[in-house]
Amino acid sequence: SKVRTKGADEVEEAVLGLLEPLTEHVHMLTSDNGKEFARHQSIAQALNADFYFPHPHASWERGFDENTNGLIREYFPKGYDFTSITHQDFQTVMDKLNNRSGKCLGMNTPNEVFFNINPIVALGS
Repeated sequence: SKVRTKGADEVEEAVLGLLEPLTEHVHMLTSDNGKEFARHQSIAQALNADFYFPHPHASWERGFDENTNGLIREYFPKGYDFTSITHQDFQTVMDKLNNRSGKCLGMNTPNEVFFNINPIVALGS
């Protein structure tokens, strides 16, 4: 969900809007140390999940996040005006990234791993 500001209440609402339908699959969340996650305890409680923060200036503790940020930059380069992104733009990039196979996932896509989809069975159906 797109948020107008980085206020904690708006970020909480957006995170819960995206993840509440998937609560049974969400076990932990990791974010940076920004003020926008001031309501992390409420988010964690609503999702019955653990919430983790990396140490400041320790980007290696967020390796997957940093890699994903790089992939997102392929679509929205540094300096991009994020206020111009539509919901459809966001959805398109999210779909592309979630359906992109990766070596660390055994050449499966994040969607296949997350939803426990066996691509051979799915294609044969």
